[in-house]
Amino acid sequence: MEKSNILLETGTNELEIILFKVGKGTFGINVLKVREIINPLPITETPNEHEHVEGVIRLREEVIPVIDLAKVLNAPPSENLNEDKLVIAELNQLKVAFHVHSVSRIHRISWEQIEKPSELSQGVTQTIGIVKMENEMPLLLDFEKIVVDINPESGLSVEQVKSMGPRMRSQKKILVAEDSPTLRKLLHDTLHEAGYDSIQFFENGKMAWEYLELLAKENKNDIDRRIHAVITDIEMPQMDGHHLTKRIKETHALKHLPIIIFSSLITNDLYHKGESVGASAQISKPEIVKLVETLDDLLN
Repeated sequence: MEKSNILLETGTNELEIILFKVGKGTFGINVLKVREIINPLPITETPNEHEHVEGVIRLREEVIPVIDLAKVLNAPPSENLNEDKLVIAELNQLKVAFHVHSVSRIHRISWEQIEKPSELSQGVTQTIGIVKMENEMPLLLDFEKIVVDINPESGLSVEQVKSMGPRMRSQKKILVAEDSPTLRKLLHDTLHEAGYDSIQFFENGKMAWEYLELLAKENKNDIDRRIHAVITDIEMPQMDGHHLTKRIKETHALKHLPIIIFSSLITNDLYHKGESVGASAQISKPEIVKLVETLDDLLN
């Protein structure tokens, strides 16, 4: 399956997703994460592998782990092996092959079409959101969490920040837009360990923007006392991080604020998207030490 019609504009609050099936469920993955989609290759089993990992494949001299999404999602195995595909994705600076049961087509949607699932929804911990489409409601999976659950070392580490030594940054006020509750907790712990004690968290870009917009209207001469920097993820329901950054930079009272995009989507190929909307820095998850160092530099 070729990736075509990829979004060229940045900050439009749109994304393109590839829909695929696992068992009877329909799911989606952001096109920006996908490197290619291939037919299954011979798999080599590895010792002591996680129950969700089938083994590794060799693809053009690269050795890539294969994650069985049916096992991750507690879905039945494939009924038609001829339709099975491997979705080769790159996230958190890792390449991973996700084994799915079939792949359909690319859809362009708005982040406004994506709702955060209710805590009562099945599989909510592995889901970024539910996509409201005309004929179906596929789930947009949290592939980063799936990978971190298998390999915790690929996630954020408080210990890495502790190695930086003591510091005091409590006077600096940071706004963080991050939809994952797990990552909000990790960011809270790691930034506090780094000395940043005054942090406001918002679970999507829209909520962060509404707060900033209110500040700009009511306290436009007092912004520098209320907030000193913004950290934002890219993938979030309602409003993504690129669109949030674009709005901040287009608002006179806010445009001077340093904005760090902290996302698994920061790759050499996609770096220009953050530049085009005015991000001060872009850091790939899980480089938490680099995030802290960048905050220090921007706020000195």
